[in-house]
Amino acid sequence: MKKYDIVVLGGGPGGYIAAIKSSQLGKKVAVVEKDKLGGICLNWGCIPTKTLLSYAKHFQDILRSEDFGIGGIDKSKVYVDIEKMMLKKDETVNKLVSGIHMLFKKNGVDLYNGFGKVIDDHNLDVNGENLSFDNLIIATGSKAYIPNIKGLKESFESGKAINNTGILGLKDKLDTVIVLGNNTYAVEYATFYNAIGTDVTMIFEDKNILPDYDSELSQTLERQLKKSGIKLVNSSDITEVRDDKILVSQKGKEKEFTADKYVVFYGIRPNLSGIENLKLIKDENGFIQTDERLRTNIKNIYAIGDVNGKMPLAHVASFEGVVASENISGIDSKIDYLKIPKVVYSFPEISSVGLTEEEAKLKNINYSIGKFPLSANSMAILKGETSGFVKILADKDMYGEIIGFHIIGNDASNMISEAASVMNLEGTIYDLARVVHPHPTLTEAIVEASLDAIEKPLNI
Repeated sequence: MKKYDIVVLGGGPGGYIAAIKSSQLGKKVAVVEKDKLGGICLNWGCIPTKTLLSYAKHFQDILRSEDFGIGGIDKSKVYVDIEKMMLKKDETVNKLVSGIHMLFKKNGVDLYNGFGKVIDDHNLDVNGENLSFDNLIIATGSKAYIPNIKGLKESFESGKAINNTGILGLKDKLDTVIVLGNNTYAVEYATFYNAIGTDVTMIFEDKNILPDYDSELSQTLERQLKKSGIKLVNSSDITEVRDDKILVSQKGKEKEFTADKYVVFYGIRPNLSGIENLKLIKDENGFIQTDERLRTNIKNIYAIGDVNGKMPLAHVASFEGVVASENISGIDSKIDYLKIPKVVYSFPEISSVGLTEEEAKLKNINYSIGKFPLSANSMAILKGETSGFVKILADKDMYGEIIGFHIIGNDASNMISEAASVMNLEGTIYDLARVVHPHPTLTEAIVEASLDAIEKPLNI
C-alpha cells in the first residue's frame, strides 16, 4: 500500500494541473490515468480541433491572397491534404503530451497508468495496487452524449456517424458533411469543413446556434456562416437516421438530407466509472455536485472539470484544479464562473465573459450597452477582417461596473482576456475608457465600446 496526501483520478487539463499545483504546495501526489495524459482536450478535443482550424485558416488566406496584392498562385492547384493535416496535428499533440510527463517529473508527481477504482473514501485500486489517500480529486471528465434518435446508434456502429474521435481518424477529404447539433464543437467543425471546401449542412432543434451565448453574437455568426455557404436547418426534429439519409421534420414539413458523413455533437455526460462506491450527490444528468470550492458532499473528495458539469471547458477545469488544490492545502479559494471567458473558434471567432443581455434583463439589472463595429477599426480594415463587433454591458447602479463582455471578430479569443482581467478587478467602463491602447490594434475597439457605453464615442 502506498500513502498519498492527494490522489487525482484522471490526467486531463483539470487533473494534471491539480496534481502539479498540489505538489507545489508541498503535498505528496499521485495521478491515476487509464489513457493518455492531457485527456480529451489535448488528445481528441480542443487542441486537435484548433490545430485543424488553424490549418484551414491558412488555406483560406491563400485563396484570398490576391486581395492583398499577392499574385502568381494557381488556385486550381491549391488543395487540402487531410492525411498530412492529421499527421501534423499528431506532432502538436505528442509534443504537448510529452511536456506534461516532463512537468510531472519536475514536480515529483507519481503517475499510475491504469483504470482507477475507488474502494472507499480513503482508498483506490489501480492495476491491483492499493493507493491510500487523505484527499481525492475526481477529474474523470466526460463522454459524448448520444440521444435516443431512431437509427443514430446504428449509424455510429456502421461508421456513417462520427464524433470528434472519428473525425480525427479520417485520412481523406469529405465532399459533403451533415453536422448534427449547434453547440461549440458543432460550429467549429462546421467551420473547419466549410473552410476546406466541403459542402456543410447543420441540423439542430433550437432556433439559433450557440443558445448559451448572447443572442446578438450567435445571430451575427449565423449570418457569416450562411454567407460562407453553410446551410442551417434550424427548429428541426430528426425523426430517423439512416446510412443513406437523414429524415427531418421542420415546421410541419418532412425533409431528407444526405452526406458522406454525419458529424454528431449533442453535448456530454460525466464519466463515472470507477467511483460507484462513493455516495456522491449528482444532478439529473449524473454530474457530480460541487460548491464554489469544488467540494462534493464528502468532505475529503473534490470534483473538477467536465465531471461536475459546471462549465465544461479545459481552462475552467485547470483553474478548478488550482482551486481544489488550494482548499485542500488550507488556502481559502473560490471560483466565480461568471468571470471566466469562453470562446468559439469559428470564422470569425466569438468570445464572451459575464452576463448576456438576456440574463441581465432576467435579473432586472439597470444596465447600459456600449458597442463598436470592427468595420471602423483600423487593424481590422488593414487585415481585411472587418466582420464583427465588441459589446459591453455595464451596471448603471454599480458605478458602471462591467458585468458582460461579448466579442465577435478575428482574434476574439485573445481580446476577451483583457475583459476578464478588468471584470476580476471589478473594473468599470470608466476605468476601461482610460486605458491607452497601442495603435493600430484590434483591442482599440474595446476602448471605443466602453466610451460608447458612457455616451462619449470618439470614432463612431
